[in-house]
Amino acid sequence: MINALPGVGALKTDSLPPCWQSVLSVASVRLALKQLEEKIGGELKRDETVFPADPWRALRLTPLDNVRVVILGQDPYHGPDQAQGLAFSVANGVKCPPSLRNIFQEIQRDDRLNHAALQASVDNDLTRWAQQGVLLLNTVLTVRQGQAASHARLGWQTITEQIIKAVAQSPAPVAFLLWGNHAQALTPMIQTASSTAPRLILKSNHPSPLSARRGATPFIGCGHFGQVNEWLNQQGSDPIAWL
Repeated sequence: MINALPGVGALKTDSLPPCWQSVLSVASVRLALKQLEEKIGGELKRDETVFPADPWRALRLTPLDNVRVVILGQDPYHGPDQAQGLAFSVANGVKCPPSLRNIFQEIQRDDRLNHAALQASVDNDLTRWAQQGVLLLNTVLTVRQGQAASHARLGWQTITEQIIKAVAQSPAPVAFLLWGNHAQALTPMIQTASSTAPRLILKSNHPSPLSARRGATPFIGCGHFGQVNEWLNQQGSDPIAWL
């Protein structure tokens, strides 16, 4: 399987952009990484399959200085050929997961966006977002095959919260899209860590079919993508090409 973790060497951070290496150099993160290597290494020795092949792909594609938008997911997809190191994203040619389908539906219905040529279908691979400064970060970066949230207690949060804090402290304008209770639980940390630079925090239910249309803040109809682009324009920044 081309998207499976080849070994614990893939958890090393020395090939990341220097900005992220610096963020991950603090003692608490180094300790958490060491413990993760031991735990995940034990699973690999037992012939468990762990996804994705590159847990750091979001950081490779979106250096800290380039981050303009943060979208937080929970943990990677746990099926073969799905997870690719970007929250909500799957490779082209892979069946579109329900949450991602709802995300595209919301983009297409958002009348604040200029859809010059509305597409009947769009690429499931969100690399194009990451390259525009959208940090697609799961709060847990690995998972065992077929077992959702199987690595939720391994210590990834120590690492990903350090990443989120670094973004919140950056001197550039950043928008945070917090979908669902899991992501929204990080709101106080983001607000406390934030610099004096402009921040936009938008919240709604998770785009999962179980919650996308429910509650006081349904995801469908939230208009987040158009709001982000209007806000970026106000900050003198280019809009995101969501489609």
